[in-house]
Amino acid sequence: MNTEGSPDLAPRLREILSDLPDAVPITYQQAADALGLSPPRTIQRVAQALEDLMREDVAAGRPMIAVLVVSRRGGLPGQGFFDLAMELGRFPIDPEQHATAYRQELARVMAGRT
Repeated sequence: MNTEGSPDLAPRLREILSDLPDAVPITYQQAADALGLSPPRTIQRVAQALEDLMREDVAAGRPMIAVLVVSRRGGLPGQGFFDLAMELGRFPIDPEQHATAYRQELARVMAGRT
């Protein structure tokens, strides 16, 4: 699903996220740096890879590893994450419940790492 000519981004990003110490969330920019991406559209390419991972994880019944990538402002994923999580049926439609749903999903990812 990657439209940037790098179909290997999602698997590489999954490997990076899986190897994070203590499941510490990283920023979109840190993910781009870890992937060795350079402009233009580095954050967009990371976001697309994260969306691919979200679809894979939901289809496989796994927690969404994409919760480990957050915005540097606010410490939560970007709005696109929440939009797709709702579309995939993983998060409630009510935006007031998104922060709680995010923390629950993060806890599921972290529990699966131990």
